[in-house]
Amino acid sequence: MEKQSTGDKVFEVVVNALLALVCIVVLYPLIYIVSASISNAEDVLSGEMWLLPISFSFVGYSKIFHNPEILTGYMNTIVYTVVGTAINVAMTVMAAYPLARRDFAGRNVITALFVFTLFFSGGLIPSYLVVKQLGILNTMWALIIPGAVSVWNIIIMRTFFQSSIPEEIQESASIDGCSNLQTLWRIVLPLSMPIIAVMILFYCVGHWNAYFNALIYLTDRDKYPLQLFLREILLQGEMDTMVGAGDATHAKTVMDTASIRYALVVVANLPVLLLYPFLQKYFVKGVMVGAIKG
Repeated sequence: MEKQSTGDKVFEVVVNALLALVCIVVLYPLIYIVSASISNAEDVLSGEMWLLPISFSFVGYSKIFHNPEILTGYMNTIVYTVVGTAINVAMTVMAAYPLARRDFAGRNVITALFVFTLFFSGGLIPSYLVVKQLGILNTMWALIIPGAVSVWNIIIMRTFFQSSIPEEIQESASIDGCSNLQTLWRIVLPLSMPIIAVMILFYCVGHWNAYFNALIYLTDRDKYPLQLFLREILLQGEMDTMVGAGDATHAKTVMDTASIRYALVVVANLPVLLLYPFLQKYFVKGVMVGAIKG
């Protein structure tokens, strides 16, 4: 085994120290939020709890799961995320696969048109007018259709198809009688699970955290996603700290709001945190192979 030089050892120590610092910076807020969500709000607001809970209270979770609006927002977000992600992945595959085929006429022109939209978009008002003309205002489709496909993700997936799926396999499938659609379904997609898993994670996180389109296009509270209710609670908490200071009832309201706020952050991010470990192993293979070439 080759002996490390002094410079290599110093470099390794510096890298490990930086990684440890980054881990602390990333993990501390996560641990603090989880601890605060199950702690007595008085200890959190007074600063006595700084990392781990010193007294337990589940007031925030109790109020969340007894609030019909938050449960409605949670269910709406799940529906928007599942349906939206399915449409996103299907559209991305259908756009990327033809562009990856060398025998597809006009693929360079179409790719150039797609890339053009990365730099120049219509803007907020034209987008709103298009959604209005489509008659999908105040429906779930207003949150899904305008962002049904991402050009950036099309390019990543197209590059993955070009660099990871040998043309000889597709030609063999064609000789055996497969149509283009059958080749895509039976040959290409089974070999592309890493990039599909990455796309699912990208689109899923995007839908789960999205709130701006809902703020613009939705007026019916029964269709609000969870993020809009979370935003209202955060703004409500700030408002309560500015109004009615010194009142005992007000102090209890502020503490309850803080408990709800921390608990809601945990509940809102739990599905994404649970999903990530299952898809993380595909990240290196999916993103790197799809992004390096082309």
